[in-house]
Amino acid sequence: MKKIVIKENKKRRMTVRGVLSFFVVVTAVRSFFVGSYENIFTCVLTLILFCVPLFIDRRLRIDLPPALEGIIYCFIYSAEILGEINSYYTLIPGWDTMLHTINGFLMAAIGFALVDIFNRSEKFSVKLSPLFLAIVAFCFSMTVGVLWEFFEFGMDTFFHTDMQKDFFVNAIHSVSFNPDGLNVVEHMQIESLIVNGEDWIAQYGGYLDIGLIDTMKDLLVNFIGAVVFSIIGFFYSKHREKGSFAEKFIPQVKEEQPRPEH
Repeated sequence: MKKIVIKENKKRRMTVRGVLSFFVVVTAVRSFFVGSYENIFTCVLTLILFCVPLFIDRRLRIDLPPALEGIIYCFIYSAEILGEINSYYTLIPGWDTMLHTINGFLMAAIGFALVDIFNRSEKFSVKLSPLFLAIVAFCFSMTVGVLWEFFEFGMDTFFHTDMQKDFFVNAIHSVSFNPDGLNVVEHMQIESLIVNGEDWIAQYGGYLDIGLIDTMKDLLVNFIGAVVFSIIGFFYSKHREKGSFAEKFIPQVKEEQPRPEH
């Protein structure tokens, strides 16, 4: 019975991966004909990322739960194809926020699993408490979130992309405007702004903040996703209930198959 369930889960996961891979290939072909070679690179990168769960399953012998693996595939497709190529980041409000929240949740699950695998192994005599596991999961997720923001900043700085999306602001609060050079904030309302002969107040309603708000918003929602799973992981670690919600997102080490005797 267990083998049948495993086969059904694998078939379901391969179907999700196959369908999404088909749409990625279609997008790559379309990008080729319109001469968008940067998008072709994004499609190739997406297909490579689709292979990561397969590598983890076969090479590292870590079983990813079907729910987790399916979400990972959908997350990659939503971020790279829908977000970057189809411009969902700018066309759909909250798309970036949604993905960063999910990323915080998933990274906390992976961080929890990495420590939990060692915690449950008989090779290690030290056993970590559920609270410590939850803290490690939270820290792992936040670290990944911060490293990703570093990556976005690097791409925007050296390759002049716009991964840190900008927000328009209509006021500036800074000590730089203090006439006496004191560490006292001065509040300046932006009422007029001309850039290259264009009135930005009339056209856009304000001045660009150059990615600061986007970065802090991304880290905040990553924090929320990390906290949510860390709490779920804490209670899962205490009770270890079969079929629980947390179990659907925590990878497990595959059991060693006994070798046939000759």
